[in-house]
Amino acid sequence: MNKKITKVLIANRGEIALRIVRACKELDVKCVAIFSEVDVEGVWVRKADECYPIMGDPLQAYLDYERIIALAVKANCDAIHPGYGFLSENADFAQACGDNGIIFIGPKPEHIALFGDKMASKVAMKQIGVPVLEGTDEPVIDKKEGAKIAAQIGFPVIIKAAFGGGGRGMRIVMNAKVFDNMFDSAKNEAIKYFGRGEVFIEKYVQNPRHIEVQIIADKYGNVVHLGDRDCSIQRRHQKVIEIAPSPRLNEAVRKELYRVSTKAMFKLGYESVGTVEFLVDEQDNIYFIEMNTRVQVEHPVTEIISGIDIIQRMIEIAEGDKLRFLQEDIKFRGYAIEFRINAEDPQKNFMPSIGTITNYMTPGGPGVRLDSSAYTGYKIPANYDSMIGKLIVWSLDWEGAVKKARRALDEFYIEGVVSNIPLHREIVRDKDFIAGNFTTGYLEKKMDKFNLNAVNAQADEEKKIGYIAKLIASIKEHKINVRN
Repeated sequence: MNKKITKVLIANRGEIALRIVRACKELDVKCVAIFSEVDVEGVWVRKADECYPIMGDPLQAYLDYERIIALAVKANCDAIHPGYGFLSENADFAQACGDNGIIFIGPKPEHIALFGDKMASKVAMKQIGVPVLEGTDEPVIDKKEGAKIAAQIGFPVIIKAAFGGGGRGMRIVMNAKVFDNMFDSAKNEAIKYFGRGEVFIEKYVQNPRHIEVQIIADKYGNVVHLGDRDCSIQRRHQKVIEIAPSPRLNEAVRKELYRVSTKAMFKLGYESVGTVEFLVDEQDNIYFIEMNTRVQVEHPVTEIISGIDIIQRMIEIAEGDKLRFLQEDIKFRGYAIEFRINAEDPQKNFMPSIGTITNYMTPGGPGVRLDSSAYTGYKIPANYDSMIGKLIVWSLDWEGAVKKARRALDEFYIEGVVSNIPLHREIVRDKDFIAGNFTTGYLEKKMDKFNLNAVNAQADEEKKIGYIAKLIASIKEHKINVRN
């Protein structure tokens, strides 16, 4: 029997917490925010119907699921939405929600556990018939054993954390000479970020495109896709720009990606939203790399081209509702591009820039969306990811989307911290980007060619704003003739 959700606790922070607040309000669902001691002034905290602090370590505040569930019970919440990151792919958390009579807005715990284990998920997908890269099916702990496996596969290979993601615990190994150092580095980073040092090894595909398919499924066996996204433009294996749909993808390959993704999720009995990620090599071969059992950072580009609110549909599926639509009902329109706006310095190896935003001027107009919880006076904490927000643009065609992106990025101004906006401005003016000609190696090849003098860019904007401010002050003091 379906259970109507009346009150949701949002187990997250920042722009995704605000995004969930807005989705809940449109569904007439009450929402509860939580916040750490450094997030007291968070916009999502103010917008929620209720809010509760979790004091102590700012990072652990969003990871202590026993306290979070206790707060949900105290606030009479019947559901929890995990957003992305933090507890969103923690099977124990999802199980604990159910054990406490709380609906987890996401997949079943067993699917979170399966796809959280990169090797087990690879084996499962291979058995279903989804193409995978050659590599290990069991965890590798000993580097001597790893070196032998790498030699058998053939260099280059990639070492990945078996229980991680987001580009952490990942190292590309071009030859046997550097294998030992790379293995230790990947293992140590995996321990640091995920608490486990197991890794796996697989063949490394050079210059692929990173294409992902958004799927959505209910508990009645209805599985549809919401199109593809091109996430090839990355820095340190972390996405920088996402595009829906991919501007240069063979249509036969696109259809095959859709087919294998929906077929796999149907056979596994998957429920809720999820993203099946692939590499597409230069010969248009496709290889499954991972499945993300949560809403993605880049979900807005899919929402814009499909017209489907992914967060709201997650809530309805968690209630037990059937999908509102069949595959043939979904119509894709135009192109959408998302730019992750980060407080970081591209000229200093993307080092985070911590501080207070002293001036925040955002773009707008038709086809422009900004998902952000930042504002003038907002203090960017050192405890979390450096993302300030996400700028999303849309147009009916690719050329129009690129032009709109240029205009919107030129309108976007942030003072007080260094941001990656100058990098985005360079990318949207690059001939290869305009032609849709990019792979995962795009940024590595282009960085030295881009003019990333963020200091001069900031200075130009400050000069302009300062001039306008002085002009307004002069007018107010009647020192100049306005009619002149």
